[in-house]
Amino acid sequence: MSFLSKIFKSEPKLDPINLSVFVADIHSHLIPGIDDGSPDMETSVMLVNKFVDLGFKKIVTTPHVMCDYYQNSSEKILGGLNDLREELERQNVKIDISAAAEYNLDDGLDALIAKKDILTFGDNHVLFELPFMQEPRNLQEIIFNFQMAGYKPILAHPERYTYWYDSFDRYDELKSRGVLLQLNLMSLTGHYSPQTKKVSEKMVDANLIDAVGTDCHRIEHLKMIEHHLNLKHVHKLANQENLFNKSL
Repeated sequence: MSFLSKIFKSEPKLDPINLSVFVADIHSHLIPGIDDGSPDMETSVMLVNKFVDLGFKKIVTTPHVMCDYYQNSSEKILGGLNDLREELERQNVKIDISAAAEYNLDDGLDALIAKKDILTFGDNHVLFELPFMQEPRNLQEIIFNFQMAGYKPILAHPERYTYWYDSFDRYDELKSRGVLLQLNLMSLTGHYSPQTKKVSEKMVDANLIDAVGTDCHRIEHLKMIEHHLNLKHVHKLANQENLFNKSL
């Protein structure tokens, strides 16, 4: 081996992992026709079959709840889940599937918390997301309200909020307040941006990640994850014993 090839030697390729190591996916959009995920039942069944092929044992699918855009009630989500379960059973697709929601921190969230009209999973855990343009001023208040109502908040894809890229200590602060951090596996592939990929890797290296999710909206998302199952940081997450997914 030449001197230069030793210097610029690429990392050894790792074997692709089987996603069964994560046990459960806790972030996806599989209920047909209620948000920007699966548009119809045929697509939903196709996506769930792909989850099975990838090794997942459980799915907690999480439709968007947004007061201005996806005004999904708990009843609508659970009704859609029931229809999907019936079709999966009819087609003999074997997987444990349930539903919660991905709650947007908008003007309607406080009222839902006050009414305790929140879909949860695990041990009263709730998945929520933030606006992408700027950190909401009432973030700490919402976290407090979740917890006072008995909910355990999980923040969806914190690696995608660019306003924290120069304030990495915000992640530690959130964790110190009892918020779990859920990473999108697609972030490690570079799907969103090279910068998001870099921040994701840094978060994994710093042991900041508590849970992972596919954030699957369409089959291309699962195929992208499938094509990157040999990445070092995917392996690193797979070897993390305390991931929330593995306890479901």
